Amino acid sequence: MEKGNRLLIHIVLICLSIPAILPLIWMISTSFKAETQIYTNTGMQSFQISSLWPSPMHPQNYSEALQTVPFGIYLRNTLILCLLTVLGAVGSSAVVAYGFARIDFKGKEMWFALMVATMALPGQVTMIPVFTIFRNLGWYGTPLPLIVPAFTGSAFFIFLLTQFFRTLPAEMAEAARVDGSSEWRIFTQLVLPLSKPALATCALFQFLGTWNDFFGPLLYLNDPNSYTLAYGLQQFLSLHGGKWAQLMAASTIFTIPIIVLFFFAQKTFIQGIATTGGKS
Repeated sequence: MEKGNRLLIHIVLICLSIPAILPLIWMISTSFKAETQIYTNTGMQSFQISSLWPSPMHPQNYSEALQTVPFGIYLRNTLILCLLTVLGAVGSSAVVAYGFARIDFKGKEMWFALMVATMALPGQVTMIPVFTIFRNLGWYGTPLPLIVPAFTGSAFFIFLLTQFFRTLPAEMAEAARVDGSSEWRIFTQLVLPLSKPALATCALFQFLGTWNDFFGPLLYLNDPNSYTLAYGLQQFLSLHGGKWAQLMAASTIFTIPIIVLFFFAQKTFIQGIATTGGKS
């Protein structure tokens, strides 16, 4: 009976996932088609599942897309941004979260509530003043506006890590203090090694956010040699809008690393989310 229920649940979940997976399948399928095949059976009345299979296949779309788009430059810029923002956001957020979780200071609850409240503030509200600040600093046209804010912490990551740190036994930290350990040593040698799932979850969120970020590069970058993949794909669409097969090939190349990363990190990601219930 239990086996039958499990099979039924899997069938229902597979059916519910089809609407989400179908666009991805269509993108990959289109990336292997010739341009003339894309405009065949495009209407809903004439659409058939068999039309998803390209015949004949045109794998040269990928090589042509890589030649049309300076993919290597965009990939390098994106990876550098991802690395720096992950290190900055996770490191600074962990320090702040440890203070909220383990150190008593005046007004802690008020500051924590104020920090959490900032998550409800849309980015569009602060976009103009933040842009003005970076322009006055002379950072417009450089990747600094995309990197430096990460080193000031993320409200969501601080909240997530604070909840996780509160689940760790306080007795371990007290024993370390009795032995003469400083707060920094407790944080780096005791708390951080026990917080790998939560830290990995924050790192994954930050990596995905930076990898998929289009608005930031659009707002601050004006040199083609500093474009990221997300912004580079938009430029490809603007310059070569009719080459849909090549665009889908470039989009597939852009998407595959994210899928691979999630499959490798899903266990740690789920563990980090599941263990952040927190103790007050």
